[in-house]
Amino acid sequence: MILVTGATGSVGGQVASQLHAAGVDVRALVRDPEKAKRVLPDGVEAVRGDLTDPASLDAALDGVDAVFLMWPLFGWDGADEVVATIARHARRVVYLSTIGASDDDTSEVEEGILGFHTVLERLVRKSVPEWVTVRPGGFATNTLGWAAQTRAGDTVRMPYPGAARSMLHEADIAAVAVRGLLTDELLGTAPEFMGNDVLTQAEQVEAIGRALGRTLRVEETPYDEAVKDLVESGVPEDYAHGILEAHAEMQANPVPTDTAFAELMGRPPRTYGEWAADHAADFRG
Repeated sequence: MILVTGATGSVGGQVASQLHAAGVDVRALVRDPEKAKRVLPDGVEAVRGDLTDPASLDAALDGVDAVFLMWPLFGWDGADEVVATIARHARRVVYLSTIGASDDDTSEVEEGILGFHTVLERLVRKSVPEWVTVRPGGFATNTLGWAAQTRAGDTVRMPYPGAARSMLHEADIAAVAVRGLLTDELLGTAPEFMGNDVLTQAEQVEAIGRALGRTLRVEETPYDEAVKDLVESGVPEDYAHGILEAHAEMQANPVPTDTAFAELMGRPPRTYGEWAADHAADFRG
């Protein structure tokens, strides 16, 4: 039995689906089991629980051998208790981290996204006998933030349209995690990998337009407005500044791709264009 957290989200949903397709018993940790059943594959067990309430996890972890762990919060408050609870039940944890997290267990932890992923990785490494920390690069699903604009019209407003990086399909991120859950090949490792093609944000919008059969235009938003938009979407202000500073850096110095995914999985990752085609309905409305 494998417990999947974040099973109603993009990567977690793919992990649950791919495990289920492989014939594995899958349990999904969800806040609302009845609602979750409408999006989970038939046969996936939905159990109520919440990572913000470690006491709610014991029932979901009963009989579980391994856990796919995503951390849905900004910061690491409560993470030690959550990981300790998981470790009492499961022998293996595959944690969805991010590229750039630190392997050094003694270094000072920085604030921000890299910081909380580094803390979670440390907790997993010291708490469970079998672990994998999966470190993907950019998530293509982050660009679903433009969907409300493409549903409303043909203009997409964003900061730093020239910021360039490769983006990963959630199915490819999940495939690495599933390998970590089902085989011993990745145990004790932290595989880092990027997407297939380096595109600017403006070029990503063009790819979405091609998937929709429309011509979309990009309009750059000022920095202060972009911060306000992120904060209103629920991102803490210090994280918002960090995100935008990272995009400024990617505009000045595009992030190159690599061959790590192909070396891990024996095939290239899906392109951003393929991802856009798979999600055309989300952008069309």
